[in-house]
Amino acid sequence: MNLIQSIWESQYKNDINAVILDVRTQDEFLEGCIPGALNIDIYKGQGFIYQVEELDKSKNYYVYCKAGGRSAQACCIMKQLGFENAYNLLGGIMEWNGEIVQP
Repeated sequence: MNLIQSIWESQYKNDINAVILDVRTQDEFLEGCIPGALNIDIYKGQGFIYQVEELDKSKNYYVYCKAGGRSAQACCIMKQLGFENAYNLLGGIMEWNGEIVQP
C-alpha cells in the first residue's frame, strides 16, 4: 500500500509492531537513513528475497527507498512472500521531512 509521508510517519510512530525497512544500497543507506531503519538492498535480487524471508511476517513493515520506486517493488515482493502489511513511502527519502541520521 502506498502512503503519503504524513500518514506513513504517523502510522509507524503509533504502531508497536512497526519495522522501518530501507531497501536502498548500503552506500545510500550510509549517507543517511530514517532512525531505526533496517537496510536490505533490493538490488541484491535473490539475496534480497532470502533476507526478507527471514523477517517476522507478523510485523508491519514501513518501506522506503530514494524516490519510492524500489520500495513499491519491495512491497509487492513482500506481499507475494506472505507479508500482510507492507507500506510504501511515496516520494521516498528524497521527500522525507522527518529526522535523518547516520547509521
